[in-house]
Amino acid sequence: MSSTPPPPRQARARNARLGLWFFAFYCILYAGFMGLTAFSFETLARPVAGVNWAILYGMGLIVAALVLAVIYMILCTKDGDHHDKGAGI
Repeated sequence: MSSTPPPPRQARARNARLGLWFFAFYCILYAGFMGLTAFSFETLARPVAGVNWAILYGMGLIVAALVLAVIYMILCTKDGDHHDKGAGI
């Protein structure tokens, strides 16, 4: 088991800020879903393309979470500041 050094402090700080921005963006998306559920359920109950808006919005939240995770991974490992580089994995 090889031990790799942690990423530099500047990279950790940048990654943390980026993660917080993505978290805030996702919270806004989720708050929109919860707001519609609580205050305008009729909107979510309307059918679109054979399913209702609630299903589409919910699936959109899942897809958005996956897309944000991939974007976060790409941005955090760009420019060679990935701390596992050269670990032989």
